[in-house]
Amino acid sequence: MSRLKEKYLKEVRPALLERFNYKNIYQVPRLVKVVINMGIGEGKDNPKVLDAAVNDLMQITGQRPVITRARKSVASFKLREGMPIGCKVTLRGVRMYDFLDKLFNVALPRVRDFRGISPHSFDGRGNFTIGVREQLIFPEIEYSKVEKILGMDIVIVTSAKTDEEARELLTMLGLPFRAA
Repeated sequence: MSRLKEKYLKEVRPALLERFNYKNIYQVPRLVKVVINMGIGEGKDNPKVLDAAVNDLMQITGQRPVITRARKSVASFKLREGMPIGCKVTLRGVRMYDFLDKLFNVALPRVRDFRGISPHSFDGRGNFTIGVREQLIFPEIEYSKVEKILGMDIVIVTSAKTDEEARELLTMLGLPFRAA
């Protein structure tokens, strides 16, 4: 079992049960999934960049990404429907907990001038989004082999009903929030 899942079951879940006065253990918020998305604007022109992004995302997550394609044609972007424009991975279960453990304890502290994550990126339904500017913060990526620095969006989906419950859950799991 993952270290983060063990922490959730032994420490976080009982603390949240008590803090929010839930009547049932199944009301306690939990992590549902983590979605990592890389949008590659020049993927339509240069397929090598898209392949590099897929390989980087596969190294980071340990799971093969899905290539995302344009839903609509947009003339001003020279984009036609069906063109590849990015890649994404949805993590659940053990891989999700392992990825979050690595993100909280290894990758985020490697960000230059890191003072914590903004606590204002909740969507109103208990989901949290983190924007990462470069894939180099992950230890699996070798700096010398990177062709292009790419950013990614990391969406942490929880079963929490409110942002307050989700913030408490993520804080107890170890997400380093900045003081508001």
